[in-house]
Amino acid sequence: MNLFSLFITSFIVNNIIFSQFLGTCPFLGVSKKIDTAAGMGIAVIFVITLSSIITYIVQKAILVRFGLEYLQTIVFILIIAALVQFVEMFLKKSSPGLYRALGIYLPLITTNCAVLGVAINNFKIGYEFIESIVYAVGTSAGFMLAIVLFAGVRDKVDNADLPESLKGSAISLITAGLMSVAFLGFSGLQL
Repeated sequence: MNLFSLFITSFIVNNIIFSQFLGTCPFLGVSKKIDTAAGMGIAVIFVITLSSIITYIVQKAILVRFGLEYLQTIVFILIIAALVQFVEMFLKKSSPGLYRALGIYLPLITTNCAVLGVAINNFKIGYEFIESIVYAVGTSAGFMLAIVLFAGVRDKVDNADLPESLKGSAISLITAGLMSVAFLGFSGLQL
């Protein structure tokens, strides 16, 4: 598989939100405004990409070398937590408005199963170093695409005249489901 098709596959065809259903907590929680969703998307791109690089190196250089593969999940979570702390400190200093807008969802990137899922999938699927970086960038960019698209649709839907029973979370979940079905149309794409 060439790197371009790996990127497109992880970005659209196997979108982390719409086909793997990982990372739905920040997807639903931070998607009320497009700018906040984009900020979360950028933070997730940074964390997923950097954590994939670091976890790959740690896995190959330490865990496999010393027969400690059983510690993979714990070590990966610690690496992700450290990266999220770095992102949190950076945003607090450089963009206090975005930091406040992301609120509790920023530290929750640590427990975002999408971040850990990408790091583990790199080894489960058997990607080499460059492939794991392309997969991480594609997957995290797919997360950003999904959350920004959803924020745009949600902005329109939240202002629509709806029956009381559909307002709020109900219409958000229905919209997310319909977007997921739309992305399933890419599953037959041959690259």
